[in-house]
Amino acid sequence: MTQTHSIGWIGLGKMGLPIATRLAAAGHDIAGFDRDQGRIAEAAGAGVKPAATLAEAASRDIVMASLPDDKALAAVVLSGGLLETMREGAILVETSTVSPTISAEVAQAAAKRGVAYLRAPVSGNAAIAHTGNLTCFVSGPRPAFDAFLPVARDFTRAQTYLGEAEEARFAKLAVNLMIAVSAAMMGESIVLARKGNVAWQDILNVLTNSAVGSPMVHYKAKSLETRDFAPTFSCRQMAKDLDLIIGAGHAAEMALPLATLTRETYGALIGRGEGEADFIATVRLAEWLAGLGEPELDTDEGRLR
Repeated sequence: MTQTHSIGWIGLGKMGLPIATRLAAAGHDIAGFDRDQGRIAEAAGAGVKPAATLAEAASRDIVMASLPDDKALAAVVLSGGLLETMREGAILVETSTVSPTISAEVAQAAAKRGVAYLRAPVSGNAAIAHTGNLTCFVSGPRPAFDAFLPVARDFTRAQTYLGEAEEARFAKLAVNLMIAVSAAMMGESIVLARKGNVAWQDILNVLTNSAVGSPMVHYKAKSLETRDFAPTFSCRQMAKDLDLIIGAGHAAEMALPLATLTRETYGALIGRGEGEADFIATVRLAEWLAGLGEPELDTDEGRLR
């Protein structure tokens, strides 16, 4: 990195905290704000300057936000005073998965204030955010993207500029649709193999070494080896994103039958108390529907069957 930037960070949650601390480690002058004082203290321990107020973080040249949903984005940016505090000519970068509708409202409000607004949702999860291996899709004013790119390169491995408006929002929803449907397919595929007396580890090996062995299949097969359902991205979060996907599709006057069916899968998981489990818990729903319990440990071979 040859240039450092003055950055304000809003939202030090599961994704925001590791990204902000990575930028601090890269040498950027970054001040972080969150409603949770414990999060601010944790970030401060990793080199992020504590911002006592939203306005203090918003006074920087580049203001980045990581907020959980449309409601939070509207509350902070549209009615919470963030834009009113930002200086004219500053850049607002929003990194979350939100709807194109609320994003367009933010764009309109930012333009009135003379603030350049970049939609920059990231792909990846909190487990890898600290490594710099996230990717981001960006849309908004091209000069603002060019100014932001050196910062993006300090916390992502790939950056794609897509256009002037909501293109990045649609791209992120498209990616998450593929992930959700893939997880549902993977769950059913594994259980179908179990019904055919294929051992648990054997079907995981088959999937990862076959034509369907995508990076996501490889990644999730690792956690499924030990049936680790600790959330990297929860079923409840996936349901939220599927609601955004379906809403965007309806607004664009297109049918999304796979998205709609997969949303029901995650609704069933939430109803069964799996809302906070990892989104690959689709396999547990498929097992329940098939009348199967958990695979048993083969004591001779030391692996699940």
